Amino acid sequence: MEHKKTVVVGVTGGIAAYKSCELVSRLIKKNINTVVVMTKSATEFVSPLTFMTISKNKVITKMFDTPASFDVEHISVAKQADLFVIVPATANIIGKIANGIADDFLSTTVMATKAPVLIAPAMNTNMWQNPIVQKNVSTLKEYGYTFVNPAKGRLACGDVGEGKLADLDDIEQAIEIALCNNKDLLGKKVLVTAGATMEHIDPVRYITNPSSGKMGLCVAKAARNRGADVTLIAGNTEFKDLYGVEVVKVSSALEMEKEVLSRFKECDIVVKSAAVGDYRAKNVAQNKIKKTSDELNVELVKNPDILKGLGNKKENQILVGFCMETENLEQNALKKLEDKNLDMIVANSLMAEGAGFKSDTNIVTIYTKNKEKTQLPLMSKEDVSNVIFDKVLEL
Repeated sequence: MEHKKTVVVGVTGGIAAYKSCELVSRLIKKNINTVVVMTKSATEFVSPLTFMTISKNKVITKMFDTPASFDVEHISVAKQADLFVIVPATANIIGKIANGIADDFLSTTVMATKAPVLIAPAMNTNMWQNPIVQKNVSTLKEYGYTFVNPAKGRLACGDVGEGKLADLDDIEQAIEIALCNNKDLLGKKVLVTAGATMEHIDPVRYITNPSSGKMGLCVAKAARNRGADVTLIAGNTEFKDLYGVEVVKVSSALEMEKEVLSRFKECDIVVKSAAVGDYRAKNVAQNKIKKTSDELNVELVKNPDILKGLGNKKENQILVGFCMETENLEQNALKKLEDKNLDMIVANSLMAEGAGFKSDTNIVTIYTKNKEKTQLPLMSKEDVSNVIFDKVLEL
């Protein structure tokens, strides 16, 4: 069983310190042991009691607090960390770390840790753009420190520009990447498709399906966390852009086909988890169709089979398909595996409880071209995604 991860969250003296409370809460909900270290300035913005209540751990604010046990505390904290995160990071703490200054608990512990360090700066635009700050950031990047760059927006001082703390979703995902020790897809280019396509009948009506894109999102995250260079081509989905992933938004099956084909040659692995519409309207009305009769006949034509097209063009790529069935699951899956020249197909039944559209879980059976069959129990789509890449690497 994997040990419970420990993340040390360093909080420095900026107005964005209050956002660190939400970040700590998110980490706790993911069952991550979280230890908060605050600089003296940070305590002017947020009370240590707030972080202690959320994290259920002692919050460290002073270099020479009486330790709870006989440990040199900054060394003890440095050793137990799987990851060190500084959110928000001021120009001051960035400068101190870059120049080897260790004059409080936070800077001393960062010097002592061998864990990866993730820094999320937040400061005034002019401070962030100052060449001294940028040189310090470059120095730390050369040393292997990772940054989640600040976002653009309105700052607390009233200025508008780059400098506000990055979106917490991005910071949370950067932590997820850093905590994944398994980087077995490093150097691989992975293409993932997700979500439903939309085929317009007129400017306000279209044909689609209930796919949320959750499965493809989890596949893209798993590949990203394991070190791959990931492109996600997303149809109609319910999620925002994905940190560390190139996201290409499309609408129709023809648009998806164009984007997939333009990238296919340079890919190592393609996972086609999108729910692509089989048919589209032969003629799309330029204006809204009026209700003039009790019936409306729309002539449909077949969309290209993107997966089969990739199977025909495949050279050294590993090609993974998905199929969702309501009957004859194995028979239909094996037929698609062969007909479309796939290396692997992930099959699930819409009738199985806990599987299907919009669910956070799935029950799948994986078939490979080597005639191997792996039937998985009910599990999260994140776990299913990691099993998929385990099987891909076996191939």
